[in-house]
Amino acid sequence: MPLGTSVLWDVAFVGLGVVVVAFTVLWAASVKLEDASIVDPFWGPGFLIAALTYLVVDGGYPVRGRVVVALVAIWAVRLGYHLLVRNRKEGEDKRYQQMREGRGDAFWWQSLYSIFWLQAGLLWVISAPLFGSIVSGAPLGPWDVAAALLFAVGLSFEAVADSQLARFKAHPANKGKVLDTGLWRYSRHPNYFGEAVLWWGFYLFAVGAEQYWTVVGPVLISFLLLKVSGVTMLEDNLKSSRPGYEEYVRRTSAFIPWPPKGD
Repeated sequence: MPLGTSVLWDVAFVGLGVVVVAFTVLWAASVKLEDASIVDPFWGPGFLIAALTYLVVDGGYPVRGRVVVALVAIWAVRLGYHLLVRNRKEGEDKRYQQMREGRGDAFWWQSLYSIFWLQAGLLWVISAPLFGSIVSGAPLGPWDVAAALLFAVGLSFEAVADSQLARFKAHPANKGKVLDTGLWRYSRHPNYFGEAVLWWGFYLFAVGAEQYWTVVGPVLISFLLLKVSGVTMLEDNLKSSRPGYEEYVRRTSAFIPWPPKGD
C-alpha cells in the first residue's frame, strides 16, 4: 500500500490504540450503568478521536487534514447528539437486551469484545480514508472540492431523514405506523443512504491525497449498512412488527432514493 514509510503505519496503530482504550473506558461505564447502548452515541465521536489522533501524532497539520477533521467533527457531534437523545428516550437497545438475557452473568465481560472492541476495530478500518487524507501532504485539488460536496449531500440526507423520523415518532398517534413521507417516501433508509454517501465523500479526500487503498473504509461501511447492522437487521424486525410495512417495501426503494412504484 503506497503509504510511504513504516512511520505512517505507526501513526495508524497509535490511532487504533487510542480508540481501543476509549471504547474500553466506555465499556467500564456501560457495566456500571447496565446499559450497553451507550456505545451507539459514541460511534461518531469515536471517529473524531481517531482523526484527531492521526492529526496530532503525524504532526504535519496539512490543510486537507484540518478540513477533514473539521468535517468529521460536524458529523460526529450531530450524530452523537441525535443518538444520545434517542437512546435516553428509548432505553437500552433491544439487540443488547437480547444479548444480555441470552448470556446471563457472562454478558458483562463478553460485551467488552463482542460489542465494544468489535466496534473499535470496525471504526479503525472504516476510518482509513481519514488517515490517508490526514497524513498526506499532497496539495488540494478538484478531488477535494468533489469530496466536500459529496460529504455535504450525505450529511444533509442523514440529518434531514433523522429529523423527519424523530418528529414522526414524537406523535403518539403514529405508534406502529410506517413513515412514508419526506425523504422516506423515496427510500426506506434515507439516513443510511446519507451515511454511506458521506463516507464516499471522505474517500474522495483520500483519492485527492493519492491514498487509493483506503477504499476499504467506504466499502466496509456500505456493506455493514446494507447487509449487516443496517437495512437487513432493521427490516427483519419491521416486517413483523409494523402493519403495512410489506406494502411499503413493495413500492419504495430500499436504499437509493427513487420515485415510488405506482407514481
